[in-house]
Amino acid sequence: MSEPRLDHVLCLSPSGLHRMAYWEWGDPANPRVLLCVHGLTRTGRDFDRVAQRLSKHYRVVCPDVVGRGASDWLQNPAGYTIAQYVADMVTLIARLQPAVLHWFGTSMGGLIGMAFSSLPRAPTSRLVLNDVGPRLDAAALQRIGTYLGQPISFDSFEAGVAYVRQVSQSFGAHDDAQWREFSQYTLREIDGSWRFHYDPEISVVFKQTTPDMVAAGEHVLWAAYDAIACPTLLVRGADSDLLSAETAREMTTRGPHASLVEFADVGHAPSFLHDAQIDLLASFLLEDGQFAASAKLADIA
Repeated sequence: MSEPRLDHVLCLSPSGLHRMAYWEWGDPANPRVLLCVHGLTRTGRDFDRVAQRLSKHYRVVCPDVVGRGASDWLQNPAGYTIAQYVADMVTLIARLQPAVLHWFGTSMGGLIGMAFSSLPRAPTSRLVLNDVGPRLDAAALQRIGTYLGQPISFDSFEAGVAYVRQVSQSFGAHDDAQWREFSQYTLREIDGSWRFHYDPEISVVFKQTTPDMVAAGEHVLWAAYDAIACPTLLVRGADSDLLSAETAREMTTRGPHASLVEFADVGHAPSFLHDAQIDLLASFLLEDGQFAASAKLADIA
């Protein structure tokens, strides 16, 4: 497997400047850009397999959202918000200057994509939301909060992989090699122990969020979703506890009227390490006409 190029872009927050790293695949002169944005505690290297497949068609750019991976940590953890992440992506996109921009966002990356794509004159041509929507289940958010930012360390990489495998069962069935791949860039060695590759302070804003704030945020997110005009694909794990089947169906009837595909035996969120999942993504992004998705895509190994 070939390796991506690593670059950085300088971004602005209220507390100063920070560098956001991004991993890039394919021809840097290709004006067709696929921007892949990861979930809450993940990194841009989650999309290595997607990029390998699609880099012959696109300049595939996979940022490490600030506070994760090779990006800087913010001086003020209050800045770890969707608004800041959108601002950083605007800076990155201004550098890339795409003629065509497709956005693939998993969980948090999908929320960032919704917020960006709702803006007037947003250049998003196609949007893929991976197991996320305007209405998020409170119990799932509470579950995520139980492990987010915890000072966990491991004596070996293998022990870290075992933990990731344990807490990530909702991502679906994967073999041993895939679990190692899934863990490789979210763990790093520091002074002989292995720790997660993100700023533990990203948990501050998350854990300060109250039910009233979630309700208010839902209203804002629905307004953003309803403002999206580009073709949109919604991917849902059929067993997801974050994105309900009811919310997913509602997303097909309003806003961009997303096409919906559900993966059987997967929760939050499909990993896109499987060929069948990547096939679905490619068919939507590369389809010239109307995308026709079945309501249910079963038996994805």
